[in-house]
Amino acid sequence: MSTTPQQVMDFLKTSAPFDQLDDEALDELARQARLLYLAKENQQELLAENQDRLFLIHSGQFSVTDSNAPERHLSEGDYFGFHSAIDGVSYPLTVKIDSPGLVYSFSEKAFKKLLTLPDVANFFQSTKTEVLQNQAVLDSNSMWLYKALSEVIERQPVKVDVSLSVQQAAEKMSQNNVSSLLITEHDKLAGIVTDRDLRNRVVATGLDMSLPVSAIMTDKPAMIIQNRTMFDAMALMTERNIHHLPVIDRSTRQPVGMLTASDIVRHQKGNVLYIIGELSKAENLYELTRLSWQIPHYLATHAKRLGDFDIAGKVLAQATDIMTRKLIGFYQQQHGLAPMNFAWIVYGSQAREDQTMGSDQDNGLLLEHEPDNHQAEYFAGMAEYVCDGLGKCGIKLCPGNIMASNPELRLSLDAALAQSQQWVKQPTSTAIMHFNIFLDARAAAGDVELFKKMQKARAPLFKQKMFLAALARQANETSVPLTMFQKFSYEKGHKIKDTIDLKTRATAIINNLVRLYALANGLTMPATLGRIASLPAGAGLSSRDTDNIRDIWLFLNRLRWRHQLQNKATDNRVSVSDLSSIEKHQLKAAFKAIDRAQQAAVMKFSGGMS
Repeated sequence: MSTTPQQVMDFLKTSAPFDQLDDEALDELARQARLLYLAKENQQELLAENQDRLFLIHSGQFSVTDSNAPERHLSEGDYFGFHSAIDGVSYPLTVKIDSPGLVYSFSEKAFKKLLTLPDVANFFQSTKTEVLQNQAVLDSNSMWLYKALSEVIERQPVKVDVSLSVQQAAEKMSQNNVSSLLITEHDKLAGIVTDRDLRNRVVATGLDMSLPVSAIMTDKPAMIIQNRTMFDAMALMTERNIHHLPVIDRSTRQPVGMLTASDIVRHQKGNVLYIIGELSKAENLYELTRLSWQIPHYLATHAKRLGDFDIAGKVLAQATDIMTRKLIGFYQQQHGLAPMNFAWIVYGSQAREDQTMGSDQDNGLLLEHEPDNHQAEYFAGMAEYVCDGLGKCGIKLCPGNIMASNPELRLSLDAALAQSQQWVKQPTSTAIMHFNIFLDARAAAGDVELFKKMQKARAPLFKQKMFLAALARQANETSVPLTMFQKFSYEKGHKIKDTIDLKTRATAIINNLVRLYALANGLTMPATLGRIASLPAGAGLSSRDTDNIRDIWLFLNRLRWRHQLQNKATDNRVSVSDLSSIEKHQLKAAFKAIDRAQQAAVMKFSGGMS
């Protein structure tokens, strides 16, 4: 099946680890790609023609054996065939067609060349060994993988003294419906007994059931203290090849519970990444909606540490991106492919990947050219369907109507550029308040290159001095909530008297300031932390200042998330009385630093005129 390198590149740009490659490397890989339609009727012929190549699934579901490992069940975004290149062995390839679909294949030579890159090699080595694949995923897994065992143990330890008989021990296990038993001596752990011990050491040998349980227990078993993590427990259980791990108190050495392999599996399936993975497999709106509502529940239940809050916004944005792409796919299944290239653009918090529990939709459609009536009707239907679907998935409709369902947010490339020129030409305070959100933009679906074309054309416009001066003045219009005497200034008219809206009065200011410096330096990425990290030397902020702003942004974000999760809230009004003493000092210092940054931006970009 023929395909253009650009089509392949567009797909690769959304497929790890190739999404990290530069355009030259991507182009080289894309030009050596083949697009196959794998079905039961042609699988043998096509696989024979593509022996020892790397395969990337675009659509469909397949059961694959491509190494000495057991059969794997794969779908969109999964790879197979890479074991041969990594191991240097030409493994036989067996593919069962569960659901036919499109598969890209890449030459062994091109793949081996990419394996010389550490990130690519690490990705496929990790995939081969079925471990977590990158630091972002490791951070995301902190919500369950690094949870203390004291938070995981859900029941009191089931235990008996060493002096009890085997019969009594078996009865205790039956009564409590457990597969293992903790054996104690003077209240300290002496050993364990499992179902397997009863089968192999008692039933199979005809052992006298009146003997003490110590006769069949495993003495001095592997154990772990309760303040260690799930990761520590998994590592120990894997190393010892055991399925039951006693958990003991650090001080008294008394057993506090038992961790089993089934506990590990159960907690892993509660992992938010598992839920997000399931989102991508949803086949209809009902499944998508059911899964989407599990995400805020999971975050509310499991996100407790600072690292959890740092990546929670990114997790929500990734989930919303997937929902968007699935909804577009559902619409196209019913109405056919789009009549022209388009990009689904997301704005604001979704673009920056810092969504919170209260974030609403901000999106639009960018079209390749001005649509005729029939084309306009198609995209109007798509926008209505997707926005309504996102609402059903818990991403509420935008009260300001900044959504693709609004005809004013469905623009051709030419119209979007003309609009940007108008913004720059007349950057009034009111106008900036209206279009500021559109300056944080990202393509979540569709033709990414079309979006990049718009961004490239807009970048010089947004670097014009008058425009930057207007943005600087606007960024200074909202003041931090500190009085002249450095006391907190609280929100008026709120039932809790000591609240501060950290979004409006702090993080939004930082977003505005960082956006200003990013635009002045021609940066187009929307994420605040990404912009901070990418600012070049001489951008107007010292490395110390950028580090400080980054740390403040993370600190404020953590406070917002903690407030929302602990109070089951969707607002950003944090009560100062809920903060610790050190947090109050840190918050005050943060506000002072933001105020200084506002003044510095006004001086740099508008000559001190605010």
